[in-house]
Amino acid sequence: MSIRIGFGTDFHQLVEGRDLWIGGVKIPHHKGALGHSDADVLLHAICDAMLGALGLGDIGVHFPDTSNEFKGIDSKILLKKSYGLVLAEGYQISNVDSTLCLESPKIKPYVLQMQGTIAEILALSSKDVSIKATTTEKMGFVGREEGLVAYAVVLLQKQHL
Repeated sequence: MSIRIGFGTDFHQLVEGRDLWIGGVKIPHHKGALGHSDADVLLHAICDAMLGALGLGDIGVHFPDTSNEFKGIDSKILLKKSYGLVLAEGYQISNVDSTLCLESPKIKPYVLQMQGTIAEILALSSKDVSIKATTTEKMGFVGREEGLVAYAVVLLQKQHL
């Protein structure tokens, strides 16, 4: 098949004393995401979308949280490695569409930087990386600012040599 679609999602708890990384950008906030790596929820969802589109498992298969190799790793490295797996299968990314669910902080001031960071890693134009955000209207763990969620969809096309 020459076109593949992948969907990814990721959840992380928000805690005091951690940096908040979203889309490869450090965002000032009183809480950060808890995880084995830097816990960048958006980049993890994009990795899962890419890997899932090609039936390559998920981020945990390739970068297990039981491995010291990935302890505290910058998720931009995980995104680049996941993209390498896509290229190795003979595919290229057409576009990424994503949604973040969080009450705060507001990410609008950082979206262009996130788009640029992701686009550079995935060899895309910034216009090919969509990042949207929503709240849960104060409902659930996201609404109580206990965590955040990211969803991502990617479209892959077979490379023609």
